[in-house]
Amino acid sequence: MTSVSSENEKRFVAVLNKKTELGRSLNVLGHLSVGLTNQLEADEALFVDYQDGDGGIHPSLSHYPFIVLKADNSNKIRKARELAIEQGIKFTDFTHTMIEGGSTVQQRTTSQTKEQDFEYLGIAFFGDSETLKNITKKFSLYK
Repeated sequence: MTSVSSENEKRFVAVLNKKTELGRSLNVLGHLSVGLTNQLEADEALFVDYQDGDGGIHPSLSHYPFIVLKADNSNKIRKARELAIEQGIKFTDFTHTMIEGGSTVQQRTTSQTKEQDFEYLGIAFFGDSETLKNITKKFSLYK
């Protein structure tokens, strides 16, 4: 086992719209996770392999926590998105225009929709724990 930085230094945080049904929320969370990780520099996040007592490897799990919260509605996600933009925090979001018709249709629909008309289904951030706590402190744990 190698020495790595404190696991509380940084974090991943996802905020999901509680009005979205569970299956859709899990799909949104998957898209957010992959998209956010794609934005990170090679050494920005830390991923570790866990070895079990039989020598088996459980590969590439985040050293940093991944916290999933819920928002009461789309506008609360919108406000968190605005704060992330203002503070230069890496994030990705998912809107109602990204559900039907495949990627090409979804991109076209999104490009034809004003931001104020989006229904946000989720957002995910990566960054300094304290900074993200300030943005997400009003959200509750997704249970």
